[in-house]
Amino acid sequence: MIARLRGIVREQAESQIMLEVNGICYEVLVPPSILRRLSDRLGPNNELEVVTFHYHTIEVGRGVPILIGFLHEIEREFFERFISVSGVGPKAALKALTQPIPVIARAIDEGDVATLKSLPGIGEQRAKEIIAKLQGKVGKFGLMQTKDQLPCMPSMAQTVLEDEAVAILVQLEYKRPEAKQMVRAALERNPKLATAEELLNEVYRQQRLAVEPV
Repeated sequence: MIARLRGIVREQAESQIMLEVNGICYEVLVPPSILRRLSDRLGPNNELEVVTFHYHTIEVGRGVPILIGFLHEIEREFFERFISVSGVGPKAALKALTQPIPVIARAIDEGDVATLKSLPGIGEQRAKEIIAKLQGKVGKFGLMQTKDQLPCMPSMAQTVLEDEAVAILVQLEYKRPEAKQMVRAALERNPKLATAEELLNEVYRQQRLAVEPV
C-alpha cells in the first residue's frame, strides 16, 4: 500500500499530476479543489510530497491500482469519510470535490442540500444521504484554512443578515437547515439585499414562484 510519495512534478493536467520518484513516474489523481492549490506547495525544482489514497479498480478482469493525492493527512481523512457514504465511491468523490473541503464540511454539518447538490455528480437524494451519514461528524474539517476558500466566506454584515433571517424563519416553525438553505438561495439570487425584511421578502417571492402553476 502506497501512503505517501515525495518527488518531482513532471507534468500537471486537469485532474492529475505525474510525480517522478527515484526515476519512476507515478500517475496521481488529485481532487480539483486541491489541484488548484498545488503550486503553493511546490518546492525547489518542482519538488512535492503528497499523502495518497491507494485502491484498486477492476477493468476487464484485472485490478488497476489508482493513487489519489492530498496535501496532508486531514484531507485524506475527509476523503475516506466522504466515500463511507453508500453510493459515493473514490471515483465519484474525486470528481465531486470541486469546492474546498471546509466549505463541503460546513454544508454537511448545516444540512445545506443546495451546496452539496451543486457538486458534480451529487444529486439531491445523494446530498441528503451524505448529510444523514456524516452530519455532526465532520466539524474538524470545517476548521481547515485554505487560500481558495476565502472568497467564498461571507462578510460579517452578510453573516449577521443571514442569522437574523434564519432566526425569524425558525420562529415561523421552519427547521434550521431548511431555513439556512432558503436564505442562502435568496442571497445567491439577489446579493444586494440589505435588510432581513428584504431578504425574507425575496424568500417569500421564490416560495410563491415554486408553487404557482406555469
